[in-house]
Amino acid sequence: MEERELVENMVHHAYYDHDFNCARTVMIVLSKLWNVPIEEQTFKSAVGLHGAGGHGDQCGLVEGSLMYIGILCPDEKQAVRLCNLFAGEFQKKFSSLLCRELRPEGFKPGNPPHLCEKRTVEGILFTNDFLKRELPKQDGRC
Repeated sequence: MEERELVENMVHHAYYDHDFNCARTVMIVLSKLWNVPIEEQTFKSAVGLHGAGGHGDQCGLVEGSLMYIGILCPDEKQAVRLCNLFAGEFQKKFSSLLCRELRPEGFKPGNPPHLCEKRTVEGILFTNDFLKRELPKQDGRC
């Protein structure tokens, strides 16, 4: 199965079978792609990271990616540098870091669930490519 198809299947499963938010979904998929597990407490801490608990602020696709960069980078200075670089590149690619601007249709009563499924796939593929490019080749960690 090619990477895109794998990511699409994992995102759909996380959204529709578990009702996970976008940040948790990003972390789960990256964990599988990079074979670096997420501690349960860390996973639980991302429960409100979907536009700041649905407030529409920083997008969970960004938040989940930033958290995963922190998991992969035990060196804090390197993690901060990569988070900054990632945020700039994400904003350039997707034009914003804000959920209310990235979410199709914004936030309206009656929106269907998981409106960002396609955007989530694109965000994860973007993050995965970023990590492949920026992390040392030897072990995929900082």
